[in-house]
Amino acid sequence: PSQMKRPILRTVVSCFALTSMACSAVRSTYLRPDYAKSDRLKTKRLAVVTSPFPAGSEKIAGLWSLLARRYVNQKRNFLAKQELAEREAPQSGDSSSFTMRYCHDGLEGVLWLRPFAHVEGDRVRAQLQATLNRCSDGQTVWKADAAGTWPSSDATLKELTAQYTTEIGPEVTPYVAPSFRILKQTLDTLPDPILADEDINEKIELGE
Repeated sequence: PSQMKRPILRTVVSCFALTSMACSAVRSTYLRPDYAKSDRLKTKRLAVVTSPFPAGSEKIAGLWSLLARRYVNQKRNFLAKQELAEREAPQSGDSSSFTMRYCHDGLEGVLWLRPFAHVEGDRVRAQLQATLNRCSDGQTVWKADAAGTWPSSDATLKELTAQYTTEIGPEVTPYVAPSFRILKQTLDTLPDPILADEDINEKIELGE
């Protein structure tokens, strides 16, 4: 019996040690129970806002917002039209007014990212609280919490790292791959709204 337990223990240990490869970084998710009847049809056009700055850096905050905007445009049925970064996050309980600050120019929701990121040797430890708030009343449609540690040097994301290093600057280099990893796992839990024909045409025009 003792011999049978050892492979199980190794599997559990490996699961925690290799979070980025085998186990989901997402710890919890929430979706409004009335989503299918309401926001699925009308919360599509988004601003992506990262606040506060992870690692105290506006450039790293900009990296998170840009990665997220492009990802939801490519992989989800949203039309993410703006990426923004703000140093100061609102006080607890003030998320509604924070959301409404960005609700203009036909936007219907705000994807708000609240990340933590810290370089530890050749890896980055990251945490993320993400919410999708609708512009009609500032209420939360979806939210997720995630955490994990990923290597800064990732062979499968070498080109992506080079792209964002060139686009934003060398300050973001160690953060690109870990940020993408946690964002991908988190944003994959977003719901998919229904797009009308005009929405599809608009999404194509976004170009990314």
